[in-house]
Amino acid sequence: MGARAVSQTDEEPLALPVTILTGFLGSGKTTLLRHLLTQPDMDKTAVVINEFGEVGLDHMLVEKADEDMIVMDSGCLCCTIRGDLITTLRRLIKERYNNEVPAFERLMIETTGLADPAPILHTLMTDPVLSHRYRLDGVLVCVDAVNGMTQLDNQPESVKQAAVADRILLTKTDIATPEQVAALTERLKANNPAAPILPVLNGEVSAGALFGLGLFDPEKKTADVAKWLHEEAFAEEHGHQHDHHGHGHHHHDHPHDVNRHGDGIRAFCLTYDQPIVWDRFVDWIESLIATQGERLLRIKGILNVEEAKGPVAIHGVQHVFHPPTMLEAWPDDDRRSRIVMITKDLSQEPVEQLFQSFMESDI
Repeated sequence: MGARAVSQTDEEPLALPVTILTGFLGSGKTTLLRHLLTQPDMDKTAVVINEFGEVGLDHMLVEKADEDMIVMDSGCLCCTIRGDLITTLRRLIKERYNNEVPAFERLMIETTGLADPAPILHTLMTDPVLSHRYRLDGVLVCVDAVNGMTQLDNQPESVKQAAVADRILLTKTDIATPEQVAALTERLKANNPAAPILPVLNGEVSAGALFGLGLFDPEKKTADVAKWLHEEAFAEEHGHQHDHHGHGHHHHDHPHDVNRHGDGIRAFCLTYDQPIVWDRFVDWIESLIATQGERLLRIKGILNVEEAKGPVAIHGVQHVFHPPTMLEAWPDDDRRSRIVMITKDLSQEPVEQLFQSFMESDI
């Protein structure tokens, strides 16, 4: 978590939003990318990919090209990774500010295979040059409807990928059976109740549906907390559990459909009524990361902090945390702190108990 102080970050909404595109192997990510690159909605987007060859850009509408950077007719800028990701992203920022490339307003990073998005986020957040220039807008994952279930069964990484996503793009639904699609959809929803699942045929999806998933509404430059937190998705999940099991407090009795697959994924929301002392919150989250780091997949929250005028938004993907963001105003009259969590092999009670004990400590 790092910094103890809650600082006002005026430039935060102006940092460039970053979308990370991940996908199960063979999930049609390249076809999706090829389709996206020609769309007018991709105007002012810089896309960082490993290899042009993989996407087959030769046949596409290319305005201007050098060996590792291409400007598309759509106004989209494509760049392959030269050296490592940090070098490429620093170079892009430098050239943007020197007007050597179009002034892109958002960045999309395509990762190979089963890559974990956390190291990319870590790069963006810890690099001194990049950390002020970029913020995470969303994580997209492509899942193929035909092989998705097998991959979830056999590759623990794919389960984590789907659990941290903000949007799940379900490809090859035309060649999968309706039963395959229904079973996979049910499993993905149980693992990640807040992420909409979009069917994508032949890579066709509107770029607009993949952007603006973060805390800040890019048009208004204001925070859209309700959409970002989507806490009601987690409440529904619990409603389903309680009805199903007939008792209220055994949150670890997860819906039958998840236990059947043994993914161990939990999705829940912690709420706290009293204002929170910031240092206690930091101590709790640091303790949680130190003891359960591997089991934390995604944490989003809005906190009522004693020392802050407005709400404070917190956001982590696995062990990587964004700097906390102070928001100007509460979205409504609800002043409770709410923390939405997706975990693996970690149930709600111990997290909640640890939280309570830190919040109520007098140290």
